[in-house]
Parts: sequence; structure tokens; C-alpha cells
Amino acid sequence: MKILGILASHQEHGLNAQMLDEVLKNVDSGVETETIFLENYDITPHKYHEDNPVLDELAQKLMDSDVWVFAAPTYWRELSGVLKNFFDCMRPKFVYFKQNGDTIPGQFKNKHYLSISSCYVSTLENFVTGVTDDSFKTIDRVMSAAGVIKVGEIVLPNTFGMKTIPYNKKKLCQKYAKKISVRKRKDDSTVKRYIELFFMIAVMALITMGIQLPLTNWIGNNFWLNYASFTVIFFVLLACILHFMTFVKHRRR
Repeated sequence: MKILGILASHQEHGLNAQMLDEVLKNVDSGVETETIFLENYDITPHKYHEDNPVLDELAQKLMDSDVWVFAAPTYWRELSGVLKNFFDCMRPKFVYFKQNGDTIPGQFKNKHYLSISSCYVSTLENFVTGVTDDSFKTIDRVMSAAGVIKVGEIVLPNTFGMKTIPYNKKKLCQKYAKKISVRKRKDDSTVKRYIELFFMIAVMALITMGIQLPLTNWIGNNFWLNYASFTVIFFVLLACILHFMTFVKHRRR
């Protein structure tokens, strides 16, 4: 098994490089690792249909690896230009184009990836305003199109003046190092998501029935009124839970 670290920062030994190194040096024994610093490559788009040796070399490194670890800072609430340029130029490698212009996952389908990013703003501000959200979303969008499966993400906020990564982030990097050291199936999270969905619906239904009980004296045994009230209450609860899962639980801190 091989893990490829992709450093997309202007600094080869900065905080993102430190987090990436912390992940790679803590993988299980027997797992091969390699790090590429994108600034060392002259990454330009394909010209017409000619081969691009640099992109071909990078594509081969991606193909030879089971897990990719992207490490890139967040600038102006967006992904660093270094990684964005890499994604843009590698587009013909990531996806296949159909005759109508639509894309389908390319040669890297069912590989896995981990995302790392950092930003100057405080932990609280990043949690409230989601400064790093768009950086992770850009990576997720590209990887989703390529059919690559997400393992997780690590964010390091409050980096202004910081020289070394804090202890809690080191521990988080070490945790993910163990997680990505195990060869994954195509998508290990499918069963987990179905189980979570089942319990979510079960709990919502129970709460809805509990809220309906005080309304029985007013509604009575009218089937349609009971059905309508159950539907409205269930929908409100569903909207609240989805909002929490999407915008609150996954806020990067």
C-alpha cells in the first residue's frame, strides 16, 4: 500500500508541510509514503492533444498510490492557487469526457483522499463564518467528479505568527495516519450512512409522535388532521437536523 502526500503551498517547510509530514510519518509500518511539492513542477494545461510529460508523471504517481493527502493553505476564503492550478490542469486525467461534454470518473475511481488546510483566522471565527469551507468544498468537488472517496479533513486555524503545529493537531494527524493506513474498500461508509439514516428517522418519528400527543385533544381522531400535523412536524425536524449536519457539525475548527 502507498500513500502520496501532495503539498500545494508556497512554503516547502511551513505549517501545512508539518501537518502533512505528521500524517505520513505516523502511518503503519509497511505502508510506503511519498511527498511531492507542487511548486517543483512546471504544471501547465494540455495543449491540444499532445502529451504533457509533467502531467503524465504526476498522473502516474497518483495511479501508483492508494491514498492521496492534499495539504494546502486557504487564501481569501479559497483554495491556494497552487492546488487549484493542479486540479485545473489535471482535469483531463481526473475525468473522461463524453460526446455531449458531460464527465464521468476517470482512471483514479475508488481511490481515497484526505484534505488538510490552514488559515489565519481564529478557531471561533472559522467555526462561525466557515473561512476554510470553500477550500475543502473545492477539493471535494474535484475528487467527487473523479470518483475518489473522502476519508476526512484536518483544518488548522489561527496560524498567524504560528511556527509549529499545536499538540492537539498533531494528535489529530496521527489519528488520521492510522485511519488511512488500512486499505479501503470502494466505500467503507455506505453501511454506516444507512445505519445513521435509520436511527435519525426513528428518533425523528418518536419526537414527532411525542409532540403530537398534546394536540390530540384539539385534533381528535381525524385521520387527515393527524397526518397533516405529523408531516409538518416531521418536516420541520428534518430541516433542523439537516441544517445541523450540514452547517454546524461539519464546521471546520
